[in-house]
Formats: sequence, structure tokens, C-alpha cells
Amino acid sequence: MKLEKYSFGMGDRFAHQGQAQLQAIIKAKNKGVNITPVWNKSHREHITIGSSPDDVRIEADAAVKALGWDGQYLVDADHINMDTVDGFIASSDFFTLDVADYIGKPAAESEINDFVAKYSEFAGTLHIPGMSEPFKIEKSFIEKVARDFLFAIKEAGRIYRHIAGVKGGDNFVVEVSMDEVEKPQTPEVLFFILAGLAQEGIPAQTIAPKFTGRFNKGVDYVGDVNQFASEFEDDLLVIRHAVKTFGLPENLKLSVHSGSDKFSIYKPINELLKKYDAGPHLKTAGTTWLEELIGLALAEGNGLVLAKKIYRQALGRFEELTDPYKTVIDVHKDQLPIPEEVDSWSGEKFAATLRHDQKNPAFDLQFRQLLHCAYKVAAELESEFTDTILEYEDVIAAQVKDNFFKRHIQPLFF
Repeated sequence: MKLEKYSFGMGDRFAHQGQAQLQAIIKAKNKGVNITPVWNKSHREHITIGSSPDDVRIEADAAVKALGWDGQYLVDADHINMDTVDGFIASSDFFTLDVADYIGKPAAESEINDFVAKYSEFAGTLHIPGMSEPFKIEKSFIEKVARDFLFAIKEAGRIYRHIAGVKGGDNFVVEVSMDEVEKPQTPEVLFFILAGLAQEGIPAQTIAPKFTGRFNKGVDYVGDVNQFASEFEDDLLVIRHAVKTFGLPENLKLSVHSGSDKFSIYKPINELLKKYDAGPHLKTAGTTWLEELIGLALAEGNGLVLAKKIYRQALGRFEELTDPYKTVIDVHKDQLPIPEEVDSWSGEKFAATLRHDQKNPAFDLQFRQLLHCAYKVAAELESEFTDTILEYEDVIAAQVKDNFFKRHIQPLFF
């Protein structure tokens, strides 16, 4: 199975916005850009919501049937490992092998020595076509990469072979994810990671490294945009060279995780993709759930009442809800509005505070990040929440579609 050039990971916590999401993809196709939609949902989200991987497949298939989509579409077993993969195998055809937790764990000394011996031919001056300066690679650097990443690479191989043993190697797309760590992987490190993936026989079609800067959930990139652009360009060149050198899939591409709302880096990504005729995989996080809240607020009535109720409960459970995301959010409880203040807001005020429009003075970065983490509150409300989003489906769907197309697809692909 070959992943098309452009692909877009679409998270949907509550599995009600499949058609609205796909409508944005169809709008892009009608304007000349063909994007593969990839519905994704992680094990952690399923546990929190009380859903199952089969529910994502049902949502995707239903949206495709309802709208007559005849292009490629996939369902992603998002951030799985060997402990969680089995529940996803039947319903998924895209697997994000998350081995970040294994980075830094030691591989066997013999395996490290074999890796260093095999790739010591790249020690010295390593020329990557297109780069203005070559890499200066010491043999000790290759050994350090092996000590830091070889165990994780081999774990990715173990997971891949397990999936392939059930589904067959040609029946799914493989992504390798190493992004949820503190230290970024430089382009020269990426080169040797790709060598290791090829050695393991993993036909990765996307790779998600940890880029420089912070990719906080649901908000803009935090860091030096010029530095990111330089690193992204070098990564594109490294991938292109690694594909030829190690025999990796020719369509191997970069994947940007927590990619929703990273508005400041969309322009350089767009320019570099065009420069090198490359395709990205951009994976969005909790954007759709936040658009549901915005739609509820704009609907006024019961919708606004429910949105305020969710905020009040979220603030009261601040530590519980934010702790799992503490490495990818920056929220200070004492800087958030008190519930009594929020209770006085109009629907437009609530929506403007939550909507990621940096030009609007009402927008509150921390308010948005807290509510990103608060989908557990909505899940616990069960039918009170789901019945209300169905009641205001038209308002919510318009928010979801516009957010995907205007704020994400258009700046990235057009």
C-alpha cells in the first residue's frame, strides 16, 4: 500500500465530525490539490473516551460513503506500541509506531558494534546533495547514535513484523514516531536513524522526528521559525539521500506531529515542499474537539451553557487533566479566567477566547490549552454532550470545515 504525496491526519475525539473533515479535503481536491485523509486516534484517547479502534473505521467509512469520496483514505493506529497494537490491527491500515519511550535504552553491545562497523563508511565528510556544507561525522558519533536509538529502532522492527505477520507487509502504511521526547533529532542523526530502519527492513513511508522548538497542543509553534525552516529543509534533503542510499520507500516523507495550529511554520513548510516537490504528512491533535466547543458556544442556548459547564469542571480538575500533557502545554492556572467571569460571557465572547485567531485580542492561549486537555470532562458527560453536539451539528460542522480548510489546508498546500 502506497501513501499518496499529500496526506493529512485528522483527529476526532468523539467521532462525529467525519463528514465535516472530509468536506474540507473535497474542497481542496476541487481546487486542484489531492490530499489523502487519515483518521487517527490514539490508545490514550480511546481509553479516555471509552471508544474503540473499530469506531474510527466506522466513522471514516461512513463519511466516505455519504460524500462519495473515491480517493485514498486511511485509518491510523496512532502512537501504538507492542502493548497496544493488537486492538488496532483489524481496523487500521496506517500504523504510527511510537518508539520514543525506548530512546536511550541500551541495545546489546554486539548489536551496537555491528551497527558502527556497518555504517562507519559514512565517517569523515558526509556530503548530502543539495546541502551547502557537508556533515563532519566521527566514528564516535555513529556509536552515540547507536547507543541512543538502536534499541528504539529494533523495537519498531519488532512491532512492524508483528503487524505484517497478521495483515501482510503490503497491506498497510508504516510511520515511525520519535517526536515525543525533549531533545530534537538533528538531520545527521536522522540520516543514521533511517539507516537503522532500513537495516530492520521497515518500509517506513513517513518519519516523525522531534524538531527543534516546542509543538504545544493546539497552539502555534514556539521557537525560532528560521531555525525550524533550515532544519526542515536539511531533513528533506537527508530523506531524499537516505532513500537512494539505503533503499527505503521512494515516497518516504516527513511527518509533523501535533501539527494543528502551527501557523507560523506553515509558510516555510509550504515553500520547501514546493522547492523540493515533496509531500508532508501533517497530523492534527485536538483541533476538532475545540471546534465542537466553539460551535456549541456560538449556538448559544443549551450549547453555550454546556461549554461553560465543561470549562468550570476543567478548571476544577486542572492538575488531573493537564498532567498527561505537561510536556506539550504551557498553562498557568492562576492566569485563567474564573468560572464566574466565563459565566457572564456571550457565545461570541467564549468562541473568540477559544478560537485560535492571534489577531483577535480576545484570544486566550492558556484558555485554549486547558480546554484542549478537557475532552475527558465531555466524555464523562456522555449523552448530555453527544446529544447537544448533534443538536447543533450544522453550526459545529461549519467550524470544523472552515478550521481545516482555511487555517490548515490552504496555507500548507496552496
